[in-house]
Amino acid sequence: MKRLFVDLDICDKCEECKIICDYFYHPQNNGIASLREYAAFATICRHCEEAPCLTACYHNALERAPDGHLKRYKMRCTSCKSCTIACPFGIIFQDFIPYLDSKCDYCVGKAEGSPRCVNSCPQKAVQIKDVEEDLEKDIYFVGESLAVHTRKWSREDVQLPKKK
Repeated sequence: MKRLFVDLDICDKCEECKIICDYFYHPQNNGIASLREYAAFATICRHCEEAPCLTACYHNALERAPDGHLKRYKMRCTSCKSCTIACPFGIIFQDFIPYLDSKCDYCVGKAEGSPRCVNSCPQKAVQIKDVEEDLEKDIYFVGESLAVHTRKWSREDVQLPKKK
């Protein structure tokens, strides 16, 4: 099955995103921002037990979804960046929290050709392709239509200092 494939290791290196989006409802907004947010919350976020970003948001725009990932309610978010400042790991980037936002719809129902995000990404960080989930190669499925390549954080990766 073909999926939208985002390589966050490449995508996060760009200073400014040049991707153009085919999002039908808000063509002036770029759906790639919400796609990067969703992918980062699913794969890179540390999923803190006592998440400071959740308590820092005084509009209750962030909450933990049933699958354990963070979810941002765009209609509650005022883009104050409190969560960005509160995140001890620097996972919530300021460009992830725009006030105006579109949601990537993966160009569902697009009849032919590649979506504009695929054709407009100069680094080829966004593609449509057949891909298998491969944890050894850091390729993860996020939902039904998205595959993400990134180094996923896990608690097992952390080496706690030895007590003296």
